[in-house]
Amino acid sequence: MTGRALVTCRDAGRTYGRGPAAVVAVHGTNCRVHADDRIAVMGPSGSGKSTLLHLMAGLERPTTGEVVWPWHTDTAGRRARVRARVRARAMAIGVVFQSPSLIATLDVAENTGLPLVLAGESADRARVRALAALERVGVADLADRLPDDISGGQAQRVAVARVLAARPRLVLADEPTGRLDRTTGRHVVDVLLAAVDEIGAALVVSTHDPSVGERLHTRWTMCDGRLLLHPDGGTP
Repeated sequence: MTGRALVTCRDAGRTYGRGPAAVVAVHGTNCRVHADDRIAVMGPSGSGKSTLLHLMAGLERPTTGEVVWPWHTDTAGRRARVRARVRARAMAIGVVFQSPSLIATLDVAENTGLPLVLAGESADRARVRALAALERVGVADLADRLPDDISGGQAQRVAVARVLAARPRLVLADEPTGRLDRTTGRHVVDVLLAAVDEIGAALVVSTHDPSVGERLHTRWTMCDGRLLLHPDGGTP
């Protein structure tokens, strides 16, 4: 754990709804992720793991506290304009979801390069980077296929490639093996770990699978929306 934190949660919480119907998905949480971290967020379904990752990614806004990223400010310490801040965060943080969420009408290479195009990269440059990312995760031969023509495990590798193509500083993987059989899931984790090592990104994986959690250096536990100290000494 070295250097400035890539993301810091300061009493960050998330509540859905109001009044008697309100549901606290994440209670006020304090944690940090640094550049060399490999963290598993463990816990059963409904414990708040996904919501915590969504807060870290900026996909959801905390209802209490705050989530801070180092690129929130420019070099003079002044707040950057909203559009530039959002773009910087989108390129610095990559999210692998439980479902690959590939667009059916785009081929594998186009799906992989789409975030780059949306960020302003030329289509040609995006394709070059997409093909390199697909090669990195071992599915370059699928570049011209449509999502309906590949398996679930292959689609999840494509989803990993889509994130890696942007070379983010932080990768957040939300139950990336949740819909895969054990063997395929193990292969996806192999690919994910090797890829983040290659690009030098930090990694946080939410999972309820102990066999996935034991492969990461640090393990946190979520229980009823609270982030807890893990018995093995891992701490946020």
